[in-house]
This record gives sequence, structure tokens and C-alpha cells, in this order.
Amino acid sequence: MTTRRVALKCLLASGALLKAGALAAQSRGAAASIRRDVPYRRIATEEAYSTPEIVEMYRALLATNPADEPGFAAMWGAFLNRDPDFFEQLNSLGERRLRDMDSMGIDMHVLSLTAPGVQVFDAATATSVARSTNDQLAEACRNNPTRFAGLTTIAPHDPANAAKEIERGMTELGLKGIIVSSHTKGEYLDDQKYWEILEAAEAFDAPIYIHPRTPAPSMLEPWLERGFHGPLGGFAADVYLHTLGIVTSGAFDRFPNLKIVIGHLGEGLPYVMYRLDYMQRQAGPLERRISDYLKDNVYVTTSGMAWEPAIKFAQQVLGERHVLYAMDYPYQFDAEEVRITDELDITDEAKKRLYQTNAEELFSL
Repeated sequence: MTTRRVALKCLLASGALLKAGALAAQSRGAAASIRRDVPYRRIATEEAYSTPEIVEMYRALLATNPADEPGFAAMWGAFLNRDPDFFEQLNSLGERRLRDMDSMGIDMHVLSLTAPGVQVFDAATATSVARSTNDQLAEACRNNPTRFAGLTTIAPHDPANAAKEIERGMTELGLKGIIVSSHTKGEYLDDQKYWEILEAAEAFDAPIYIHPRTPAPSMLEPWLERGFHGPLGGFAADVYLHTLGIVTSGAFDRFPNLKIVIGHLGEGLPYVMYRLDYMQRQAGPLERRISDYLKDNVYVTTSGMAWEPAIKFAQQVLGERHVLYAMDYPYQFDAEEVRITDELDITDEAKKRLYQTNAEELFSL
């Protein structure tokens, strides 16, 4: 790794941490102005959690300098230097999280294990940790049934056991979907060796939330060199590739009721739908247009994208029922984003769908 890149990474990490602290302080001040008399429940659908055990496992893995996880090393090498208050937020499945939700007027969190989940571990470890993590999440949801719902963590690199864990999560634990932190050791769910997972997701009506992580090693280098491996582009590029790969693989022809959820208002996909259809001949044979699959099988959330023009455009091209609210706690914890969403120039009915009923329907809340 070049000296320039190391310096850039450290500068970006330190600057991001300082900015995050300043924004958090500003947001706490603005929280008092959030309306409490709104005619909808605010359900936030991409809200991260972890456990102290997993954070320590990440720390231990980083100490080994894993050659097959350079993106994880770059991202979590910076995260582990964050303020202890951030980890109190991330690891809380109780009082601290509820207090923060109340301060922002958030009624419910749909909880998902923070990226990269268990997918950085070997298959056996990942499978075991996924089970124990799901048990802890299910208990937290039982303790706070009106405030928390949860998504099942799986280890995709063991598809058979992942499918079993989906069944257990949906039928025994009362969880409401599946969380996948995009690629697993550089591989994606469009590869048919993972379709046992897609089959189980469809069978148990479990939406798969594909959460970003840094790009796979084979495409990471130019993003990392420029410091763009995270929110400045790498996240979006990885999920764009993953989602479009699932569409063009024919997975939705095989599993027509499969539901995929992606954040950040679709990682750019809604804004190029015309071009995707126009160039579809390059993607191989499909039963329908690419845009049809995006409109029927893909849902997007507003995580990190409290921007009125983009929200309204996504609603226009995907349909109002396919756009859901999210905050992205604790990575983004900003009262201004709640205010922006409350004041969207859309009908009250559409606003209630965005905040509440779409989530209730998609995740069977």
C-alpha cells in the first residue's frame, strides 16, 4: 500500500469522525423541533446493530491482517477508532437505542447486523455466530415487540445451513426477513450455487436486504486508492453490481415472488432504468424488461438519502409502495433528516406509506 493511500485513508477517517461528532451534537439540538403529532408511525428500516462479541471478533480478525478482506480492513480499521459512544449505540438492543429513537420520534427499528456481518469469517464460524446473533436479536424483539423487529443474519458461504437459518429465523424466532452484507469473499447471490438461499427466501416470504460493504477484492483497488471505497461510491457500486447481477441472472424468473431490498434509494439503479432496458440485449435472455423486475421485485429505502427530489423520483419510477423510510442509525443519526421527510411535498397518504405501511406490508410487522 502506498504512503499516499495510507495518509489519505487516515485523513478521511479522522475527518469523518470529527464531522460525525459535530453532526451528532447539532442533531441532538434539532431533535426538540421534531413533530410528535404526526398521523403515522415512523418505522426505520435499515438500522444497524452489533454485539460486543462481534466487535471483538472484528478487532481480532483485523489483527491478523487478512489478505482476503482488504476492504473490511480499510473500513473497520477506521471504525474501531470511533468514539466509545458510537459503540454504545451500535451494541445497544435496549435502553440506549430506545432513548435515541424517542429523541428522534422513531417508533420502530427494523434491525440488521452491521456490515460486513458474519461474512468475513470462515463458513463454520460464520454459521455458528449467525445462529447466536439471531438468538440475541430475537430476544431483544420479544422484549420490545412494538419497538424492534429484526432481520435474520445468514452465512451465505454455507448455502444449505443458510437456508435452514432462514427457516428458523422466520418460523421459530419471529424475525422478519434476511440481511446479507453484499458479497461473501468476493461472490454474489447471482451465482446459482447460492440459489438455495433465494429459494428459501421466497418460500418463507423473507425479503433479502442487501446492505453495502466495501467492494470485492477484485474491484476494490481503484476505489481504495482514491478513498472512495465507502459511502463516496464503493458501497453503491458493490450493491448496484450485486442487484443487477441477480436481475440479469434470471433469478426473478425462477423465483418470481422473491423480494430484494436495497438502501440509499436504490444505489443509483432507479435513475438508469431507461438505459438498462435500452441495453438489455447485452444482459442475455430474460422473460421481462429489467425495469419490470426492479419495479416488481426490488424495494428501496431512504437510508442516507433524505433528499426530496431523489425520494420523489424513486416513488415515481418504482411506485410509492416500493420506497420505505430508513435513517441508517447509528451511522447517520440526524434530526434534520426526519424533518425533511416529514415535510416532503407528497400527499399524507403517500407519506404514511413511506414511513409506515410499506414497512408493515413488506416485513409483515
